[in-house]
Amino acid sequence: MNRVAPMWAFDEFAQIGIDFGDAAQAEAYDRRQGDRDAANVQLLHELRVGQRHTVVDIGCGTGSLAIAAAQAGAAVHAVDISAAMLELASNKAVKAGVKEISFHHAGFLTHMFEPASADFVFSQFALHHLPDFWKQTALLRVAETLRPGGIFYLKDVVFSFEPKLQEEALEAWLAAVSREDGRGWSRAEFEGHVRKEHSTFAWIIEGMLRRAGFVIDRAEYSLSVYATFVSRKG
Repeated sequence: MNRVAPMWAFDEFAQIGIDFGDAAQAEAYDRRQGDRDAANVQLLHELRVGQRHTVVDIGCGTGSLAIAAAQAGAAVHAVDISAAMLELASNKAVKAGVKEISFHHAGFLTHMFEPASADFVFSQFALHHLPDFWKQTALLRVAETLRPGGIFYLKDVVFSFEPKLQEEALEAWLAAVSREDGRGWSRAEFEGHVRKEHSTFAWIIEGMLRRAGFVIDRAEYSLSVYATFVSRKG
């Protein structure tokens, strides 16, 4: 049964920043992100994802992680607010001969999974699309989806620098990661992320995870701008 959203609910289908609902942007995504196949296989091995597991990938993009999880033997649900991304992900799955993937045009706030139905939930570079109020709602829904002891893997743009150091920290990040050759993201695109999107501070995300009922088993930070959390439903 579909829920009717109240009028005050956030519209997570409204694209902010780069419009990945655009087919051209979706098609360019893999080229600009780079080859992540080996990293995905390593990640799934480290977390011991395999047969008899149910995996949910929220913000699946073009499906690289979802396909790797299915190839590892898991039953996979690939979720994204971009129909263009889902179409590319579905085509990649067919080419890879992978069948154990269900595709869902939804997001953190609109997916309809049964409570305690997943062993793992993954999200990479998607949570920042939500303002902080709705991030907390999203994390509560992730926790509800996971079985007790289930694992939530979260990777995103998360600021771990001291707030008073924001200018030098952001300038150092932009200098380190910007590319103008079309094989990555440009400085203007990264600047747009900071200006328009909803990345927040590490201490806020850590607090939200705990309030959602997670135990943070591992937190890793790089460039003071990226963070990875491996959390367990308590």
